Amino acid sequence: MTTPSIPQSGEGADVQPLVIGGKPFVSRLIVGTGKYATNRIMVDAIRASGAEMVTVAVRRVDLDRRAEEGILHHLDPEEFFLLPNTAGCYTAEDAVRYARLGRAAGLNEWVKLEVIGDEATLVPDVQATIEAARTLVGEGFKVMAYTNDDLVTALRLEDAGCVAVMPLASPIGSGLGVVNPYFIREIKRRLEVPVIVDAGVGTASDATRAMEQGVDGVLMNTALAAATDPIRMAHAMRHGVIAGRLAYLAGRMPAREIAVPSSPTVGMLD
Repeated sequence: MTTPSIPQSGEGADVQPLVIGGKPFVSRLIVGTGKYATNRIMVDAIRASGAEMVTVAVRRVDLDRRAEEGILHHLDPEEFFLLPNTAGCYTAEDAVRYARLGRAAGLNEWVKLEVIGDEATLVPDVQATIEAARTLVGEGFKVMAYTNDDLVTALRLEDAGCVAVMPLASPIGSGLGVVNPYFIREIKRRLEVPVIVDAGVGTASDATRAMEQGVDGVLMNTALAAATDPIRMAHAMRHGVIAGRLAYLAGRMPAREIAVPSSPTVGMLD
């Protein structure tokens, strides 16, 4: 059975690309590369998701592309835009060091900045994140900063020069979806740089709900890699992100606590 196609352009579709740091992307879904059972499943799932930007944890992968068992050997930079990230870093100094290492290894000057503040909950250390962001921006990096859903922190990261701010939907790997939609909407309303929801998305409805808040995109990893069928879930997430974006652009009907008839009540036949 052929999967129904979702319009990418034309009437009723979102024809505007996602532009981050001056670079346009058609897909508003960004995916990670960790936790997959095999590299083959990883690549097939990424392709099924339609994602163009793919994150790579500098601290956790073999940066030698010649190593067949390594992730980078299977990710063609001509097919995917590789986004180095600083996952696993707990200090600003470590995050800066691994960002530099990724650039020196030939990835690029982009980085998804991640500085964890608590090992149990994996919530970010916002002070260290802002500190590292300022250092990396000063060194010419295009920084996409993972943070909590706090407006003040998001504003400070934008002021630091980040090209995107990435508030969590809920804790990393939790699959709880968007816990505080009001804060996500307020961050999007106040910031000028793209806002990408990062962490906590568990299934396609979570991706749709995140996009319905008006954010510019969604990043996920565990939701795909930990699914029983990662490739099928990747298809679902692709459509969920598109559906949420279109629903936001369309403008939903007002929610009411009373019934309102959909058919006119005047001019009816007796």
